[in-house]
Amino acid sequence: MKLELEGARVIVTAGAQGIGRAIVEGFLAEGARVATCDIDEAALASLPSEVWRQGCDVSDAAQIGAFMQAAIAELGGLDVLVNNAGIAGPTGPVEELAPEDWDQCLNICLTSQFHCVRHAVPALRESANASIINLSSMAGRVGFALRTPYAAAKWGVIGFTKSLSIELGKDGIRANAILPGIVAGDRQRRVLEAKAQRLGKTFEEVEAAAFSYTSLKEYVSPEQIADQILFLASPRGRTISGQAISVCGDGQMLA
Repeated sequence: MKLELEGARVIVTAGAQGIGRAIVEGFLAEGARVATCDIDEAALASLPSEVWRQGCDVSDAAQIGAFMQAAIAELGGLDVLVNNAGIAGPTGPVEELAPEDWDQCLNICLTSQFHCVRHAVPALRESANASIINLSSMAGRVGFALRTPYAAAKWGVIGFTKSLSIELGKDGIRANAILPGIVAGDRQRRVLEAKAQRLGKTFEEVEAAAFSYTSLKEYVSPEQIADQILFLASPRGRTISGQAISVCGDGQMLA
């Protein structure tokens, strides 16, 4: 299927590794022009040379503003914004969580998306194929015990996305959220390891419990997440907006 993304101007946050890198590489393969940021400067340096990149801590609104303005200027406009940046946040009972850890998780996973969108919208209004794609999580649909800051942020992403769709539809800008399930990679392994340590269980026991609530007993790959995003960003997805789309193997619960 030809996605008609040649020359599309795309910004992806946190695009140097994991899901973000798969998204960047997917857009490049379709002939898009891509700008990205990441807090990991070494990982940024390993990206293909055609990717415009800049170091950025998305917990800092000023840094987001500087990155977005520079990226839009470099690309000569904007067609697609993918808000991918996020962190796992703390693991533990809600009464034991440090308020600063709660604040950091919501700031990076939710508030950073607001800052990126507010800088992107004027440029997106000038696009003939404008799309905002926000990364939420299966935790934003079913909740996640011992991970309340993360779940709260990811539920917030869905509300933010739906509201953007309603507000910006008149401008021809569509907005959707992607809800990954159990994604293969170091970040997911660290999450499961932290939970295993907290519960006094083995990694294998916690992993098995996680998959016991999915119909498909396998990890989602970062490339599968990228494939869904590419379709939504393409003209093929031009009437899809306001949706929270799960890529999770039919997960019913997070444990």
